Amino acid sequence: MLVCSCNYITDKDIKDTIVQLLDEDCWQLIVPAKVYHAMSKRGRCCGCFPNVVDLIIRTSEEYHAMRHSTEAELTVYMSRLRQFHEENRRADIERRLKGHRAA
Repeated sequence: MLVCSCNYITDKDIKDTIVQLLDEDCWQLIVPAKVYHAMSKRGRCCGCFPNVVDLIIRTSEEYHAMRHSTEAELTVYMSRLRQFHEENRRADIERRLKGHRAA
């Protein structure tokens, strides 16, 4: 499925990149910019970033389930990832509201 039409990136491309990053350091915090940088791409309109974050969460959960990470390790990691996701959503909403008010 096409996730980023600006760069023509599929969900498979993104998942493969996430797995490569996790193979390097399975506890690193992966964000959309890191995924795009690893693919030598950059976000253009960044409208795909919420979907990329969802793919990061799902792929990371699957990766750690296959790796047999302990529940405590996984809970801490996933809570950090979800917190980052929520902070990004709030910031995005605030930016949109601020831009709308200025118009």
